[in-house]
Amino acid sequence: MLEGPKVSQSELAKRFGVSQPQICRIIKNKERILSEWHRNGHPERKRKREGKEAALEAALLRWVEGARGADLPASGPLLQLQARHLAEALGRPGPQPRSGRLGRFEGRHDLPSKKPPTETGDAEQPTAERWAGTVLPGLLRSYALSEIYVCGETGVLLPPSSPGRGEGAGGQLTLLLCANADGSEKTPLRAVGESPQPRCLRGVNLGQMPWSYRAGSLAGVTAPLFAEWLREFDEGMRRQGKSVLLLLAKHEAHPYLQLPNVRMVFVPPATALAQPLDRGIASDLKGHYRRRLLRWLSVERGGGQPTLLDALHMLAQAWGDVRPGLIASCFRAAGFNPDTGTGALTPAPGPRSQEQAERHALTDEEAADGDEGTAKDEDMGEAVAAQPCPSEREVWGSLATLRRYLECRATSPDLFQAFYELEDAVHAVSAS
Repeated sequence: MLEGPKVSQSELAKRFGVSQPQICRIIKNKERILSEWHRNGHPERKRKREGKEAALEAALLRWVEGARGADLPASGPLLQLQARHLAEALGRPGPQPRSGRLGRFEGRHDLPSKKPPTETGDAEQPTAERWAGTVLPGLLRSYALSEIYVCGETGVLLPPSSPGRGEGAGGQLTLLLCANADGSEKTPLRAVGESPQPRCLRGVNLGQMPWSYRAGSLAGVTAPLFAEWLREFDEGMRRQGKSVLLLLAKHEAHPYLQLPNVRMVFVPPATALAQPLDRGIASDLKGHYRRRLLRWLSVERGGGQPTLLDALHMLAQAWGDVRPGLIASCFRAAGFNPDTGTGALTPAPGPRSQEQAERHALTDEEAADGDEGTAKDEDMGEAVAAQPCPSEREVWGSLATLRRYLECRATSPDLFQAFYELEDAVHAVSAS
């Protein structure tokens, strides 16, 4: 209308029901108003209103655009979680943003009506052939094998609850597994179950366990739970001074986060490539877990079925039983073959195997010294009252007491590794 035939400001004011000075200001600032209108993400807006936290909204909008560019969910509880995280990062901690405030944020930027972009070519969604021939070799050239991680979920069934023993396990757990390509590092297990506050976990120092437990809908990993795990994983890499690559499947429960120490790359769907967990790692974990569960039941530790706490310890032991060599071979089967040859993926004997060898050698020496000491005592003819040999049930009861003490007083998850080795040694003696 401003570009058409000459119309007086008074006539325009009458036509739109506004004052003449307001028309004057609009004409005076015509170029600025049109420029802001073209830059506006929501052209239908009639008022220019800014949020109270402009920097927070700008950072949140960039995150939403990045997540939707990767065809991932970026609304609802996940948007609230990300807003709180960004507020803490910007030095503005406070209560969790309310849904009404986030709704106004979405309305200002027209986010509800914007759909994620569809896949338009190999650049956004590479095929399995292009992934194996171009994308994966480029990643292998950019990162060392110890810096390439794969994460994913797998489910395990738990034994039914046992009457008279408090809260049993029962149902199902979803395990979040993560390991690197040369098998040198396996992150602690993250288990997700249905019960928000299991009675068997009361009094346990959960921060020092070799596993972690969360409650999720239908015992499944949700987007907020996965985002929490991602930030903990990123913090662990920061403490190690590492910048790593994390490969994962594209799923609504796998949100995209911009992390300083972790680069997230989503693998193509409907392909077995770059899925080492499905090539034998998850099944090996389940095999070790079943073996330990059957062994637990065979010794009848006080009768009944194991609790959820017992199952979590058995799963942590089973995860420790998965050998680095098997992990590396599963990565090779998934196509992780560097240009320098497949030999680079074969892990060298780690410090743990050397430590075990030294421990066995020390045990032999101590046994020899013990024989000599026994012979000396017999020669001296000292009358020593012999303690009766405890029964297996008494031994398992003592181990259960020691484990409970560590659950309540442990200062490091490494203490449980020593306890697990002691428990395995007792099992070996019992079996012989």
